Amino acid sequence: MSYEMLTVEHRGAVGLIQLNRPKALNALCAQLMQELGRAVAVLDADPAVGAIVLTGSERAFAAGADIKEMKDFTFADVFAANFITRDWEHATRVRKPIIAAVAGFALGGGCELAMMCDMILAADTAKFGQPEVTIGTIPGAGGTQRLTRFVGKSKAMHMVLTGEMIGAEEAERIGLVAKVYPAAELLEKALETAEKIAGFSRPIVAMAKEAVNKAYETTLAEGVHFERRLFHSTFATSDQKEGMNAFAEKRKADYKHA
Repeated sequence: MSYEMLTVEHRGAVGLIQLNRPKALNALCAQLMQELGRAVAVLDADPAVGAIVLTGSERAFAAGADIKEMKDFTFADVFAANFITRDWEHATRVRKPIIAAVAGFALGGGCELAMMCDMILAADTAKFGQPEVTIGTIPGAGGTQRLTRFVGKSKAMHMVLTGEMIGAEEAERIGLVAKVYPAAELLEKALETAEKIAGFSRPIVAMAKEAVNKAYETTLAEGVHFERRLFHSTFATSDQKEGMNAFAEKRKADYKHA
């Protein structure tokens, strides 16, 4: 499958997607988001792929939504087109882990896209923000909701109401980012992390991802109950047997993803 605004490649068991609109700092337009939806669906369905890395350029992961494209939309336009819902949320429906590798700007829709992924790894050059208030609107791709769940009400409120950016170190400190690396090492470290995840049992990784995500959607008691049932179900897999036997026998596990 060919793409105009993305590059997609395989690095072993890892699918690597790079946003590629350099003149627009990877601003998220309709075509790019449609291509991204197709790309993640293809990689999610590929049995050779165990994890996905989504990245941008050194200057920008994505500097935001394409304001020039949307500035003249009316309410009727965005409502009828189901804007954002239709084309922007594919990453949230992928069962395989997606790592956002963020360097440079991740603002507005770019920050929201990163938060749709399962974890964010950042370069020390990364800048995160939700500046929509400065152009007369509010975050519309989950910025008020996911950001609050990541960093808490007070910090999310400050970012959303002031439009101010935060750097990578602060993003890590408040829990938005998992780890920060020197910019020159970011992609290598993201691929290493993805390769490590891809080396584990694919069904078990999918269950673990589903269980963590459930924590944001339910009460603690219901979440623990959900986790317990998934934990019990792992004992129906051959990979659980292989993993525990390999541990007991002090050898590396040979997972069959079944």
